Amino acid sequence: MSTRTAAQRRAEHSAAYDAYLAECPARKLLDRISDKWVSLAVNALADGPQRYSDLQRRLASVSQKMLTQTLRSLERDGLVTRTVWPTVPQRVDYELTPLGRSLLPVMRAIKDWAEQHMDEVEAARTAYEMPVTAK
Repeated sequence: MSTRTAAQRRAEHSAAYDAYLAECPARKLLDRISDKWVSLAVNALADGPQRYSDLQRRLASVSQKMLTQTLRSLERDGLVTRTVWPTVPQRVDYELTPLGRSLLPVMRAIKDWAEQHMDEVEAARTAYEMPVTAK
């Protein structure tokens, strides 16, 4: 049995999660968290637990199917917890886990960046779409 240094063990661990490789689990996670509904749902849950209906109202234009799929995938990945309360009618709350909260600053920064730079992006799109003769 060969002995490995801590640096070698870290290098092996890093190589196991190389998001540039198509089959890497980290790449699949990046695919999931880059989804617009995931980003918006994580941001919407920043203020604490919310009911499904509250999330659906907050995330304008999300379909029931898409919101359900998004919340299930977040729950499966350990980013959201789902709590069912024994009431009539049944109440279900969704909340970020500590792991989900650790993702929040990144998601919030992306959302804030998009909101702050939208005018510049729109101007760039307009300039790009102008016919060459008009430029």
